[in-house]
Amino acid sequence: MRLIGWAIALAAAGLTPAAANAQATTPSQATAAAPAAATPAAGTAQDAAKPDAAQPAIVPGSIGHMIPTPGVGEPDGRKGIQLQVTPIGEKAASFHDNWLLPLCAIISAFVLALLLYAIVRFRRGANPTPSRNSHNTLIEVVWTLVPFFILAGIAIPSLGLLRKQYNPPPADLTVKVTGHQWYWSYELPDYGVSFDSYMLKEANDPTRQANQRARTDADGPPLLAVDNRLVIPQGKVVKFIVTADDVIHSFAMPAFWIKQDANPGQLHETWAKPDREGVYFGQCSELCGARHGFMPIAIEVRPQAEFQQWVAQNGGHLPGAKPTVAAAGATVAQNASPSPAVQQPATAKAATAQN
Repeated sequence: MRLIGWAIALAAAGLTPAAANAQATTPSQATAAAPAAATPAAGTAQDAAKPDAAQPAIVPGSIGHMIPTPGVGEPDGRKGIQLQVTPIGEKAASFHDNWLLPLCAIISAFVLALLLYAIVRFRRGANPTPSRNSHNTLIEVVWTLVPFFILAGIAIPSLGLLRKQYNPPPADLTVKVTGHQWYWSYELPDYGVSFDSYMLKEANDPTRQANQRARTDADGPPLLAVDNRLVIPQGKVVKFIVTADDVIHSFAMPAFWIKQDANPGQLHETWAKPDREGVYFGQCSELCGARHGFMPIAIEVRPQAEFQQWVAQNGGHLPGAKPTVAAAGATVAQNASPSPAVQQPATAKAATAQN
């Protein structure tokens, strides 16, 4: 028995260094794996392989980087609807400001006056003996017909507005919009342009990674500025095909009078014809997860010539034209070259911690 005990002790002593080596190796392996886990998802910066200082220079005012106009296309603290820049939006805002609001004010004032009159006229002191009347034909006809005409006066203009909104004219440009957790993807199929759009974080944001460009005032308001804006031509009918690939989102652009749900597996359509050049901001308007409030929308409206220049800068081509040989070669080389693996978060909690 003593020999067996000595044998067990010697075996335990021999295995102890190996266990110590294994424990010493584990932290280093975890440290080596940490940068891979911290790698942000593709599209969070202009070039994920470069730090902030090495990113391509952004020229404020250039195509795709227009400086926003204060009070236009962005929240400015006003009471009421944003300045509308589309025909549908102008009609809807006029209907709201010149008809609905005055009608609501008149009805509220009338009801308040009637209530005060009833309180004073029919109070207990002035009427010790209450009235026994239970019917009045004239009053009953009035309170039936007046609400009917009020509702008709609201419904008829509303139906005309809805008919124009859901019967768009022929589109000059089609944009496919896809909502993700938590960013947007845009595709112009007729022009061969597609890209992702992420929110720009503040320079002092501790969650901003080294390869993410920081927001400046030239990019737009906090929580609304993005790294890649969608550029569309001024005065053209733009059709948006809206969908999602994970959960329900909502593509909302207040200055265009647009709010269209993005449902996975479904294609929804809306349209806009912006007549004013500028930068316009929106947000996802459907609760879509932990970072729902951090997936803004930024659309830049430019003249047709500058829109075509933006298409060329992004490797696109005019409808019906074939891509240039250089662009086609670059596309083939990009598809042929192996791209580094990017570790995507498995859950919403992991994505929140990563971003």
